[in-house]
Amino acid sequence: MATLSYREALNQALAEEMERDANVFLMGEEVARYNGAYKVSQGLLEKFGSARVVDTPISELGFAGLGVGAAMVGLRPVIEMMTWNFAILAMDQIVNNAAKIRHMSGGQLRCPIVVRGASGAGGRLSSQHSQCLEAGYVNIPGLKVVAPATPADAKGLLKASIRDDNPVCFFEAELLYGEKGEVPEGEHLVEIGKADVKRAGTDVTLITYSRMLTWTVLPAAEELAKQGISAEVVDLRTLRPLDVETILASVNKTNRVVIVEEAWPHASVGTDVVDLIQREAFDALDAPIGRVTGLDVNMAYAAALEAATQPSVQRVLAAVNQVLYR
Repeated sequence: MATLSYREALNQALAEEMERDANVFLMGEEVARYNGAYKVSQGLLEKFGSARVVDTPISELGFAGLGVGAAMVGLRPVIEMMTWNFAILAMDQIVNNAAKIRHMSGGQLRCPIVVRGASGAGGRLSSQHSQCLEAGYVNIPGLKVVAPATPADAKGLLKASIRDDNPVCFFEAELLYGEKGEVPEGEHLVEIGKADVKRAGTDVTLITYSRMLTWTVLPAAEELAKQGISAEVVDLRTLRPLDVETILASVNKTNRVVIVEEAWPHASVGTDVVDLIQREAFDALDAPIGRVTGLDVNMAYAAALEAATQPSVQRVLAAVNQVLYR
């Protein structure tokens, strides 16, 4: 095991995949000479050269389209969006081309592209730069959507995403880049579509993904343990496809569920999980499903207001007490 930050784990995944496959290349704003806005591409230009680590103009729609075209002719582009907020400008290419080209070509063409970048609250970056937009991509057939929470999962899932023959949207919580964790040395892959039980428990299931795992849910589980409550923590890791088997196994084990996500409450990933559970495991539930989400407002700039709009340990504890009828 090696201790790496989240950004270092992503960097290692990119370097290993570029060494393994000459068809893999990285493209985006400031990824080359500046080493990436969040330093994820540190040192890659020097190692692989300007033909495979490509700085682009500030034109998300343009370079996303270039990436889609490159993928269609056999390359494996990794497109870095400085943040997923900016990828809104490239949704036509991601949604109308990358997600649909295999279907519309009758299987003659494929689009093995990874679109990755920062997501969620950015730390006093206000409304236009602090959004969790993954649910919009989860809604699109043809896309896979990944949102890892730990350095080990970030590395393993990015490598798996680059090797996948389908377009993958890869969401990296902006406030996780500096977080450190243990990463297996050598070849490390994490299967897309597999959730992970980060903490076993018997009294309540806490379902989450991305930054909420380490910042909110695991600390809440520790506090619950002090109160004699055993919480099982399920990290979705992949949002499309969902790991139905792991989710339902945990629900059938604990009989109570709280879903925690940074995103807004309406039409979110959490609402899809609620639908899954009530359809497939309704008889296992001993209480209505609880939810803790970001508040249904645009993100404020002030630090105190920014924190107030996001899920907290106290809000998770309150939701657990509610489903336990305490």
